Amino acid sequence: DRSMWERCITRGAIGLLPTGYNNGNEIVQAPGYVVLRIEMIHDTRVIPLDGRPHVSSAIRSFSGDSRGHFEGNTLVVETTNFTRETNINNTPVSEDLKLIERFTRVGPDTVDYRVTVDDPKTWTRPWTMEFPLRHEAGYKLYEYACHEANYFMYDALTGARKQEQAAAK
Repeated sequence: DRSMWERCITRGAIGLLPTGYNNGNEIVQAPGYVVLRIEMIHDTRVIPLDGRPHVSSAIRSFSGDSRGHFEGNTLVVETTNFTRETNINNTPVSEDLKLIERFTRVGPDTVDYRVTVDDPKTWTRPWTMEFPLRHEAGYKLYEYACHEANYFMYDALTGARKQEQAAAK
C-alpha cells in the first residue's frame, strides 16, 4: 500500500514537479522524437513526434502514452493511457486522466512549462499549472539510486510486521 514514489517506481504523471532535491531534467530532441529525462526516480519518457495515434486504450502504463507535435516554437505533448495506480503528487487519479503539456522557450536559458490536467472522474473541471524550467550551467544529472540507502522501506516494513505481531497476541 506504499506509493509508487516511496517504492521508487515513478513520481507520478507529472514527473517534472519540483521537489526538495534531484530537480534536474534534460530535454533531448532527435529526429522524430523528444526525450524527457527526469533525475528524480530516473523517469525517462520517449515522445514520438511523427503524428502516430495513441496506442490502444487497453495498453496502460504508469507514465501513460505520450504523443507530441510542435505549434510554432512550442512543443505540445498529449499523454493518455495511465494506469489506476498513477497519481499526481500522491493524489490518486482515474484511468481517464489526460495531460496536455506545453514547453515554450522564452529565453536562452528558460523554458516555460505548462501542464493542463483533465480527469473528469477526479476533478470537476480541467486545471492548469505553470512554472519555468531553467538551465543551470554545469549541472549534471546524477543516478537516482533510490533503494541503495532506502531505509524508509526497511523501517516501514519492520514497523508493520511489529504491529501485526502485536495485533496477533
